[in-house]
Amino acid sequence: MLNTRIIPALLLQNKSLVKTVKFSNPCYIGDPINTVRIFNELEVDELVFLDITATNERREPNFKILSEIADECFMPLGYGGGIKSLEQARKVFSIGFEKIILNTSTHLRKGLITQIAEVYGNQAVIVSIDVKMNFWGTHEVWSHSGRQNTKKNAVEWAVEVESLGAGEIFLTSIDREGTWSGFDVNLVKKVTDSVSIPVIAHGGAGTIDHISEVVKRGSASAVALGSMVVYQQKGYGVLVNFPDKQLLESVLV
Repeated sequence: MLNTRIIPALLLQNKSLVKTVKFSNPCYIGDPINTVRIFNELEVDELVFLDITATNERREPNFKILSEIADECFMPLGYGGGIKSLEQARKVFSIGFEKIILNTSTHLRKGLITQIAEVYGNQAVIVSIDVKMNFWGTHEVWSHSGRQNTKKNAVEWAVEVESLGAGEIFLTSIDREGTWSGFDVNLVKKVTDSVSIPVIAHGGAGTIDHISEVVKRGSASAVALGSMVVYQQKGYGVLVNFPDKQLLESVLV
């Protein structure tokens, strides 16, 4: 097992897996169950599923799909998308997911973080923070799958969600997501310097060196991969894969 967690982050849209670029233009990737089977064979340590339309469609999580995923999956699972209550979180946990990922609901009801953490423990609650850089170079937090600007400062919000009970932060650069251009290492470093909980860096990975850079320079505790684990390479077709673990170990020591 790698010392640094490398986590495939898979995007759900209805019953399918998709991949976006800067949170736009979702492209079909495949069936989530078949994809889970491949990651089982690849012996991935952890998986994250994010439903990118549940919140904006004002619906709850697709518990049927989540149940099918949990039944098939051999590794720990995290899920985010459409969770607005403790009862919905309870249902996701009961299906077999180990971690809940909260995003938009935290801006509407901060107490939900604390409520779930008090019942299931801080380690079970991840707060997802989606960030864009504004014209003046400030990192602002966006909600509703990148559609609404909360005007919150990314670092200040990270500090606040930690105080509310978040056990991890899933930090996504919207500007970099799906671009293969590398992580926003400065953003990641600002957040990791400001909180004591693990930060999962997401958005922009295109090479092993990008992963190494965000861990070593950005102090990320974990790295979430999207395009790199669902495409052969940039501009090529779909191929569910995972970076060579020995190569990862060699650059992350």
